[in-house]
Amino acid sequence: MSKINRITFFTLFVAAVISYGGGLLQTMAFAKDSSAIGNRALRIEHDEQAGTISVFRAGDKAPILTQNAREDTRPYLHPVVAPDGKGLLTEYRPKHHLHQTGLYWGLKLVNGRDYFMNWQGDYWRRVSATVLRKKGEEVKWQTVYDLIDEKGTTILTETQNWSMQEQDGKYLLDLEWKGKAHIDINLGKFYVGGLFIRMPWKPGDRGEVVNAVGQKDKEAEGQRAIWTDVGIQVEGRNDLAHIAIFDHPDNRAFPTPWRVDNELGVGPSVQILGDWKIKKGQTETIRYRLVAYTGDLKGAGLTQQWKEFVRAY
Repeated sequence: MSKINRITFFTLFVAAVISYGGGLLQTMAFAKDSSAIGNRALRIEHDEQAGTISVFRAGDKAPILTQNAREDTRPYLHPVVAPDGKGLLTEYRPKHHLHQTGLYWGLKLVNGRDYFMNWQGDYWRRVSATVLRKKGEEVKWQTVYDLIDEKGTTILTETQNWSMQEQDGKYLLDLEWKGKAHIDINLGKFYVGGLFIRMPWKPGDRGEVVNAVGQKDKEAEGQRAIWTDVGIQVEGRNDLAHIAIFDHPDNRAFPTPWRVDNELGVGPSVQILGDWKIKKGQTETIRYRLVAYTGDLKGAGLTQQWKEFVRAY
C-alpha cells in the first residue's frame, strides 16, 4: 500500500472508530487503578546463565515480567503478572497449542520454512540479549536472533527492541521489530504470522476479543483495525485481565489485519494480505505497543492511548 493510500485508509478508519456506537466511545474513559496513579520505578535483572531478563518494581523481590532469551529457543515473554498482581497474563505451551510460547514473534512460510510452529534451536539461534536501560520509570532491553535454514545458515536476523513502563496502573510495552534479510526472503500468504499473544484460556473461561471498530471474537478474524484487545478472566480474578495491541501507521500493512483463534489467541499479521517480500540486505521495521490492564474494556481510552503512542513514535 502506498504512503498516500495508507494515509487515506487511516483517515477513513479513524472516522469509523469515532462514529462507532453512536458516540459511546467518546464518553468512556480508560479505567485507572487509583492505588497506582502515576509512573512506577522499575529495574531489570539479567541472569545470563538462565537466559532471562526480568523486570521488577523497584524494591520488590518478585518479577512482574520475564523475557526468556535462551541460546537455542525462540525468545518469548512469560510469565507476565497482571498489574494488580492478581493472575498471569501469559501462558506457555498450552495443550491446545503447544507451539505458542506466551508473548512472542513467529513468522510463517519464510522461504517455505515455519518459524511460528517451531521454536527450537534448529530454527533459532541467539546472537545476543542485552539490557539497554537497567532502571528508572522506563526500562529497555534487546534480543537478537538468527533464523536459520535446514543447513544452519542464517537467512534472516531479527532484532527485538523492548521498552516497558508502568503508568496509571497499567503496563506499557513498546516493541520495535527489525528483520534484516541475508538472502531474498518471501513470507507466504497465511492467516497468522508475526507478533502473537497467548493468554491463559480453557473451555468455559469468560473472555472476549474486541477491535477498534467494535468487531468481537471471530468477527475480528482477518479484519483490519488500529488496535485489538483481548480480555480473559484468568485464575485468581473476578473480572477480566486485558492486553491490547496497538498498530502503527508506519507499519507495512497499516491498519494490519488480525488473527483471532478459537481460544482467544491474538496477533496482527501482515501475511494475511498475501506474500510479503524482504530483499537481500534490506531491513523491515515494525512497531507495536501493548497495554496490559485490568477491569472493564474502555474503548475511548484505548483509542486515545493509541493516538499518544503514534505521537510518541
